Amino acid sequence: MQENQTTLLQTLEAHFGHRAFLEGQEEPIQAILAGDDTLIIMPTGGGKSLCYQLPALMQEGITLVVSPLIALMKDQVDALRNRGIAAATLHSGLTDAEMSANLTALRAGTLKLIYVAPERFKSERFLSALEGIDISLFAVDEAHCISQWGHDFRPDYMRLHRAIERLGRPVIAAMTATATPEVRDDILTQLKLDVPKVFVSGFARPNLTLHVTRVRNRKEKIERIAAQLQKDRAGIIYCATRKNAERVAAALEDMKLKPVLYHGGLTDQEREKAQNRFMAEPHPVVVATNAFGMGIDRPDIRFVVHFDIPGSVEAYYQEAGRAGRDGEPATCELLFNYADVMTQEFFIEGANPTPELIRDLFHTLKKLCADGPIEQSIQTLAENLSLSKNGMATGSALYLLERAGVIERAYQPGSRTYTTTLLKPDIQFGDLNIDLERLQKKRERDLEKLKRMIRYIDHRGCRHQYILGYFGDEASGQTCHHCDTCLAGQSRSARIPDEEETVVIQKALSCVARVDGRFGRGRIAQTLLGSKSRDVLDVGLDRLSTYGLLSDKAADYVWEVLDALVAAGCLQVVGDPYPTLSLTPLGRKVMMRQQTVPLLLPQPGGRGAPAKRKTEMLIEAPDADPDLVALLKEWRRNKAVELGNKPAYTVYTDKTLHHLAAAKPTTFDQLEHIHGVGPSKLQKYGEETLELIAAYQSRRS
Repeated sequence: MQENQTTLLQTLEAHFGHRAFLEGQEEPIQAILAGDDTLIIMPTGGGKSLCYQLPALMQEGITLVVSPLIALMKDQVDALRNRGIAAATLHSGLTDAEMSANLTALRAGTLKLIYVAPERFKSERFLSALEGIDISLFAVDEAHCISQWGHDFRPDYMRLHRAIERLGRPVIAAMTATATPEVRDDILTQLKLDVPKVFVSGFARPNLTLHVTRVRNRKEKIERIAAQLQKDRAGIIYCATRKNAERVAAALEDMKLKPVLYHGGLTDQEREKAQNRFMAEPHPVVVATNAFGMGIDRPDIRFVVHFDIPGSVEAYYQEAGRAGRDGEPATCELLFNYADVMTQEFFIEGANPTPELIRDLFHTLKKLCADGPIEQSIQTLAENLSLSKNGMATGSALYLLERAGVIERAYQPGSRTYTTTLLKPDIQFGDLNIDLERLQKKRERDLEKLKRMIRYIDHRGCRHQYILGYFGDEASGQTCHHCDTCLAGQSRSARIPDEEETVVIQKALSCVARVDGRFGRGRIAQTLLGSKSRDVLDVGLDRLSTYGLLSDKAADYVWEVLDALVAAGCLQVVGDPYPTLSLTPLGRKVMMRQQTVPLLLPQPGGRGAPAKRKTEMLIEAPDADPDLVALLKEWRRNKAVELGNKPAYTVYTDKTLHHLAAAKPTTFDQLEHIHGVGPSKLQKYGEETLELIAAYQSRRS
């Protein structure tokens, strides 16, 4: 077992530049390598992709990854190739030449990972092409898409279990970030996993402060966003519709800001440019629909604002969870006007056409297509119906009829019309291969999800506890002190700590004193909790005498104590954008019991539960020379352009740049031990990196 773990860690460092696993990664990786089917529920930013990428490198054969978004696949493959790992994609966005080249590489066995869009499994030709290929692992990313109980159901996922059997039943690994207990059960059922092992990491995010603000109109929403931008400079504003996204972006431009606009109506080139700006700019403000989502990996987002109500708690928490992935405090604010609920109800109606609407459309098409194919836009066709003029619902019903083999549609380039051909003019509605009962149940579930989202908004208790309960995660206390309802309703006043609390405070202050102003709240909290995160181990914080002193407390309690000490002036926050904590003279006196001060401490009933959560936080970079960081970022930006306008983070991540600017390596051996610099990046960028650092040091001296 020890030998196996050593090999795992060696492979991890060689290919990914990490010396330790994040909490919750190693166990599912071991299970996959042992040949077990697995279901991995891990929050956004927890490192799910490594759970199949690392086994792919340690096994014979190819790992096939089913992924729902072309942009997500491209980002993953680009990152793997930059690490020297052979990977490719198969999706509709490729040219014929690219598709042929990737299939050839797949058959030749020169790839380790192949990313495939779920709709490819509709093709008999594609399935035949996969037969005979040694597929060792079948990974299903965003696995909630297979469940009609999930927030992003996609029918193409329903074919996967048949494809798995056709391919000789390789080991299956399914993973997602937001799955309720009922969604987990449905994933297991739909994929027919064989005696699966299920791994669930905690959903708690104590560094996020959750707010719901009731507003009367769009003007008040813009005012709230303007107020947020005065406090924080890097964030995402989510809108339910493209129109709202464009309106908000225009309003920000009127404020002399330059927001990044992102929605599904942009061209591929426009979306790629927007995403590159988001990753490259020091303080980006993105205005987007939920099209801006999966695969977004930037740790220093300080706020997420929802301009409109999302359709479910799953969608909300996944989007809000993109804030504060460095472990530092971040704000998540939902701007609520009850009229916005109608937008989500429209989406639910549009995505879930009623049996009556499908029947109406079926009979209308039989009449319109009686003399041959017709060419109409979806909206024009909707206006012919007697029951609904909802173009979105009509489009969904057309899709169902097409899947049932009743019609065939062809988009007419340069227009908004389709040519629709009736393939089965004699078939009766009752004979259609459409599960109307299932459709109705999904509609009811989607409406129930929206109701539960509204209940979250109206909730008078702790918002963090509501979300944890929704996902079936155990609660750690009655209040969090990191949401608007707890902060407003707690009526806390500063008080003198009791003896037990005084000991906790001494431990926290001692930890800050020992790191001497080098780290922020997140890293200090991890150290006190005894975290085994690589962010703690890599810098030797596990060797401090204060390591694990509060391991019997919950993460949110430790955060609250640190916050109270900052508010009381015992700790000082310094630095931007990577704030650190340092001990003040008052804090030193409190630590030595030379002075007692009243603190805004958690109520005794909510004091940290012994059960420590598995949630780990991505923490701020180490103390770094800011001028060197700026120089490295400029070099990285130019290098990314030189490589064909690749996202800057594929050269080095921000965390790696800060490690470089802190350690200032002078040799290849030193450089190889920097976080995020594996053999591949050492070979590609090592010489330039060392030359740049040496030139900087020379100028400084």
